[in-house]
Amino acid sequence: MFTSLQIGVLALQGDFERHLHHLRVLHASGREVRRVADLDGLDGLIIPGGESTTMNKLIDRFGMRDALAAFFRSRAVWGTCAGSILLAREVDDDRITPFGVIDVAISRNAYGRQIHSFFATVQARLGNNTVALPASFIRAPIISGSGPDVRVLAEYEEHPVLLEQKHCLVSTFHTELHEDPLLTRYFLENVLTVSRGKNDSPAYRSVS
Repeated sequence: MFTSLQIGVLALQGDFERHLHHLRVLHASGREVRRVADLDGLDGLIIPGGESTTMNKLIDRFGMRDALAAFFRSRAVWGTCAGSILLAREVDDDRITPFGVIDVAISRNAYGRQIHSFFATVQARLGNNTVALPASFIRAPIISGSGPDVRVLAEYEEHPVLLEQKHCLVSTFHTELHEDPLLTRYFLENVLTVSRGKNDSPAYRSVS
């Protein structure tokens, strides 16, 4: 079903291997993205969890910011944990320059340090179904506000943890650490379709 899709995973830092594993399980073609040229031909991009301040520095060090911003204007993107911070409109840390792809304000490491990480099951509204998602919260951020065009798909203790706006999906938790690729499948089936115009649009090509 997904064999024609080319999905990149930003591989500058963080647990990108688990996202690539889920893409392989779903028979989509996954690619590590480490430089601008790696974006060519992609239908969508996943930004993994990790250290958001480090990712922010490496994006600038490798001259990727402008190319990523152009990619995000038309292509599907999913940010997990640190990835959600980079995609937000507003971040409570001036060391990060967010891309503003999704209209949310976010607070870094709001649940505390690594020792405060925890596992939960969240009920997510994916399409016409409500499903249980395994969720690992690891130095997780908290969404402190969102705009009117943002759809909240799941909450945990009254905080939104899974949100969607147009062709952007963000989750403040990790599902890729678990074996069920359900959220990856949702990204490929739904969010990706928005950016591709129901699969009529060509894959991304950078302009040098």
